[in-house]
Amino acid sequence: MVMFANQYESYEKYSLIIKLVALTLCPTLLFIARAGAWTIIFVALLWLQDGIWKTYQHRIGERLLVVEKAIVEGQGHQAMQFNSMWLESRKGSIALLTEYLTQACKPTVAYPHVLLVILWILYIYVA
Repeated sequence: MVMFANQYESYEKYSLIIKLVALTLCPTLLFIARAGAWTIIFVALLWLQDGIWKTYQHRIGERLLVVEKAIVEGQGHQAMQFNSMWLESRKGSIALLTEYLTQACKPTVAYPHVLLVILWILYIYVA
């Protein structure tokens, strides 16, 4: 149980690292390297990667709730079925992409990526 909680928190750290990379790399590409088209590609890739990480974190969070409930109800055998329950709930490719994009659109994930897109748009149309 502690392992899942630690893993849940580590995904938050990695999401913040992705955001920090985006906040340093994208303005550098835009203003120093003058790589306008490449900048928006990197923003999109980092934003999607952030959404994927948050999807993984969300799944672990859902699993933690199941484990906690099983422990409280004295169903320890059910609490230890992480991989089999994951396989049962596995979705197809389209549903998986939809889940990634849904997570990417949440405000805590979209920030600062949306601001970087706005910065790119302003740079392209003002410069």
